Amino acid sequence: MGDAWAVVESSVVIESHDAGELVPWWSFTKTVLAAAALVLVQDQVTELDAPLPRQPFTLRQLLQHRSGLVNYGGFAAYHDAVARDEKPWPVPFLLQRLEAGRLRYTAGGGWDYSNLGYLFVRQLIETLTGESLDSALRSLVLAPLGIMGPRIAESPSDLDQVVMGRAKTYDPGWVYHGPMVGSVGDAARLLDHLMRPGLLPPDLLAEMRRPHVLPGLVPERPWIVPGYGLGLMIGETSFAEEVLGHTGGGPGSTIAVYHAPKARPPRTVAFFAPNEDRSRTEENAFRRSGSRVSALGG
Repeated sequence: MGDAWAVVESSVVIESHDAGELVPWWSFTKTVLAAAALVLVQDQVTELDAPLPRQPFTLRQLLQHRSGLVNYGGFAAYHDAVARDEKPWPVPFLLQRLEAGRLRYTAGGGWDYSNLGYLFVRQLIETLTGESLDSALRSLVLAPLGIMGPRIAESPSDLDQVVMGRAKTYDPGWVYHGPMVGSVGDAARLLDHLMRPGLLPPDLLAEMRRPHVLPGLVPERPWIVPGYGLGLMIGETSFAEEVLGHTGGGPGSTIAVYHAPKARPPRTVAFFAPNEDRSRTEENAFRRSGSRVSALGG
């Protein structure tokens, strides 16, 4: 399989190619986790801005990568172990190796992308619901949106029918926040539904979509004004005035799922590629967003 994509306008797929193939959603899963956490906030099961039990950071800071937690994605030993096809480390061992109890900056005092932070979000969701992550996401997000195909992959056998590029022996346990797999079309439909009031009330949706603007450009990526909301990469790109969504990548593939609210009509695009070139995958998604093609974008 090569590239695959789906373009959605007003919940209707208007353009697609191989959009029914099952693919790893990688870090687009963070958007689904954030939506589930905000549903729990709406239901008054937890709070957005109160410190979590026995922790110095809040749920908002976890969702926005402002907790001070380190990112295991930047840990060389982690990548070496994945490359050697080792079994995923138990969570306590991961936390020990990363010195997870030592914040790299005071919570709320900086920004640094942290996969580890979303492990804490996963644990919070599972604790508050008393369910597995797959079951919790199904009841909190997928069923209300009418999208029941996506699922959390827990073991290598869960990837048997999933397009993984070169990563034939990958163990999804290495994605500690839980990697969701689903079709490209479902990724576009999910984000399209999520970006309109319904699952979340207008006030919480506005909180999710309010970005912390990051300083400078993202090296070798098509972002002009990058920012991060609650589980959403947000900003202006060289192809679109504004996009909201998430890029994800892992061994063998990348996916970019973005909503362009200023397109007329608003448009949501999911683009998957069986390679690890995040920049190219984002460019292909942004080009299809229909918001604006600039001199930088061609």
